[in-house]
Amino acid sequence: MNRTKEECQKLRQLGLAVIRNEAKAIAALETRINEDFTKACGYLLDCKGRVVVTGMGKSGHIAGKIAATLASTGTPAFYVHPAEASHGDLGMITHRDVVLALSNSGETSEISTILPVLKRENVPLISLTGNPKSTLAIEANVNIDVSVELEACPLGLAPTSSTTAALAMGDALAIALLEAKGFTEKDFARSHPGGSLGKQLLLHISEVMHQGEEIPQITEDALLMDALVEMTKKNLGMTAVIDQQQRLIGIYTDGDLRRTLDKVNNIHQVKIIDEMTKNPHHINTNMLAAEALKIMEDHNINALLVVDKDQKLTGALNMHDLLKAGLTV
Repeated sequence: MNRTKEECQKLRQLGLAVIRNEAKAIAALETRINEDFTKACGYLLDCKGRVVVTGMGKSGHIAGKIAATLASTGTPAFYVHPAEASHGDLGMITHRDVVLALSNSGETSEISTILPVLKRENVPLISLTGNPKSTLAIEANVNIDVSVELEACPLGLAPTSSTTAALAMGDALAIALLEAKGFTEKDFARSHPGGSLGKQLLLHISEVMHQGEEIPQITEDALLMDALVEMTKKNLGMTAVIDQQQRLIGIYTDGDLRRTLDKVNNIHQVKIIDEMTKNPHHINTNMLAAEALKIMEDHNINALLVVDKDQKLTGALNMHDLLKAGLTV
């Protein structure tokens, strides 16, 4: 349905008002990164079990996201629904764990119900509340104030700025822990093996390269015609040239063939050693596939040979192999 120019302008203004309101709410959190924040980080760093994150309603959705962020950044965590906790799921929480509870009012009945059990089991409790004088804030070992001046909802009813503030504080906790633990890109990739980052950081050359009989290769005394036969048979757009000790000394590619045809009338007696590219770009077997991709990009080439520590040919791959494995250019 078409809207008038005035209607569209009003919608944009309403959207901008929400963004500005929530940006203001997040900016106000800067002063809350204080002793309470560092104390909360201390409990989380000392946790011998897992961080159990809980919250009801919209706070529950935010709690689930915080749990997921913690888990993917080196702090084992999971979400427990507070209503389900009082009906059996409290058994998932042990004295080795730390509970992180979210409630804007700090008076969520489902959370208040399980507080005595947490106290009895001596489970450390961290709360994120919008009311530092609430029951949850007072009962917690440490409370972080995530209150907001007003919700972005013009009715002041739908949780908007408050949930954004809680999520931002959860991110602040997770990333502070990540840095404190020395969590690295490789650690992140290990918990995301199916993602593109996991492939880039964990996939080794040996997992994608062609090996054994699949490697296109000829010896240095071969003719150009031998190279063409090998290239056609192995279908990688190139062939390696090796010496008598199986060491890599050159490469001959489809591009080299075009250049040869431009200058030679009769290719039947041409020796490959006279036409090959000497000392070609190569990579070691124990390197990552992402490193191979970078070499190809940096040197504008589509194929790469793999050698061991003695420069002996062990594999071959091309750009298509890397793209098929899930790496992105």
